[in-house]
Amino acid sequence: MGGDDARLRAVVSLAQTMAAAHTPRGSWRAAALGACEALGGSFAALSVWERGPGRLRVLVNAGQRAEGEEEFPEAETYPVHQFPEITEFLHERWAGGGEPDAWVETADGAADAAASAGVREYGSGYGRERVAALRRRGRGCCVVAPIVLHGRAWGELYVARPVGAPVFGREDADFATVLAAVVAAGISQTERLEEVRKLAFADPLTGLANRRAVDVRLDEAVERHRADGAVVSLVVCDLNGLKQVNDTHGHAVGDRLLERFGSVLSRCGAMLPGALAARLGGDEFCLLTVGPEVDDVVRVATELCERAAELELGDGVACGIASTGDPIGPVVSARRLFRLADAAQYRAKAARSVKPVVAGRDGEVIRLADSPPRSPHDRRHLRGSRP
Repeated sequence: MGGDDARLRAVVSLAQTMAAAHTPRGSWRAAALGACEALGGSFAALSVWERGPGRLRVLVNAGQRAEGEEEFPEAETYPVHQFPEITEFLHERWAGGGEPDAWVETADGAADAAASAGVREYGSGYGRERVAALRRRGRGCCVVAPIVLHGRAWGELYVARPVGAPVFGREDADFATVLAAVVAAGISQTERLEEVRKLAFADPLTGLANRRAVDVRLDEAVERHRADGAVVSLVVCDLNGLKQVNDTHGHAVGDRLLERFGSVLSRCGAMLPGALAARLGGDEFCLLTVGPEVDDVVRVATELCERAAELELGDGVACGIASTGDPIGPVVSARRLFRLADAAQYRAKAARSVKPVVAGRDGEVIRLADSPPRSPHDRRHLRGSRP
């Protein structure tokens, strides 16, 4: 009874730690470590089956990693033809309504140890690559449990023990099947949360980041600037002529203009490493960068203005820039940088400038940003970094 209680606690613990994870990586790591501990293993990995390229991609390696194994590998993949059980035997087994079973492999490749433990062997056609991998990494045996999500093979849970440790038995394989089901439920929850998170930080029309995402990233960027002096630049754009397009051609055409400009913004932003392209709302957009020199940001913003002027509809874009790389005074908050960029954009719009106006290179911008709003229109353009 004690063993059953321990395994029940392990299942509950696995579910709880995956539910508490805030990111996909955290969820993957919790799954691998939880399964490793529950099965008395020394190492565990979680892999996903990518059907397009036909490969198993390792998401996380946890526990006692061998030389060359990274916790979150960027490019550790294996052609699925090397592991035919996931695409042939297992798929055929549960396609008819059965349940996918876990199985055991041993480093010596012999059926005797596994058979004596009550574990089925799937023939010499299966497990050859796994046996070689066990030997290469100094492991004695492993249990592999397929992960099924939404009725399809999603990937696998792999737990290994070192040479000299007891070989996994039939009960271990059955328990690994249960753990894989718990992992599948946790992954499903993580995917749903990620989708919600993406929706919360994305503009539904253009697919760019939204105002909330900018607020979060800008706060982080200013903190980094204060910590290590990183150059933070904010480009704020106002798409000219949108109201006229809406009034003349209808809102569907206006939406297409917003989408088109969003694509231009994304393309230009890609020239600046790590830039965040966003729609703030209505006809206002922005680019946020951390690291690139301000002259590079100005160059890209200038190209953005030129490309916006070439759009079939609309009347170009008014663009303002504020950067800690220019003499704009101390930037102790995101609000300060946002007000400066917004004031520069307002200055560009008022002057009908075809090029960006840059705070610190146009003294009027600093004065405008630091002056109390004079009208509702000014207040709209000089709002803080929070809506």
